[in-house]
Amino acid sequence: MPETHVIVAIGWAVVLGGLGGVLTKIGAWYRELRKPPWQPPDWLFGPAWTVILGLAAWAMVLAWEGAGDDWGRRMIVMLYAANFVFHFLWSPLFFTLKRPDWALVEVVPLWISVLALCVMLRPFSVLASWLIVPYLAWVSFAACLNLAIVRLNGPFGKRERNLRDV
Repeated sequence: MPETHVIVAIGWAVVLGGLGGVLTKIGAWYRELRKPPWQPPDWLFGPAWTVILGLAAWAMVLAWEGAGDDWGRRMIVMLYAANFVFHFLWSPLFFTLKRPDWALVEVVPLWISVLALCVMLRPFSVLASWLIVPYLAWVSFAACLNLAIVRLNGPFGKRERNLRDV
């Protein structure tokens, strides 16, 4: 039977990926947004997140096993908990509330939380730190994509208010 930290790492990735999938509604609103020509096809996002979150879960296991004391393990839990919150918040802001502009603001703490994982896991496991690099690269790319969508379509709040007033 797997140890508790392995089950927690797998649970972290599955719950975060599952919530992201449930909260990502690709509907008419999203399809009508103007997007940059370099945006990947929609089908690529699910597999990309699956691999990225799987690598991050593996990093969690390696870091946990490399932590020599309770302080180190608490640090790992806090880093992953903060990342969970910031990662979770992006999809409902962008897709449910239809506010890519708010999601663009929120992607900053998400990016910082991923960078913190990359840097702070290194003392526990160099490999764990490297396993976070694809996550950092993907969130960086997603932030650029989010910015492009805001530039091509914004402002967002005014458009929705005007539609309700009609």
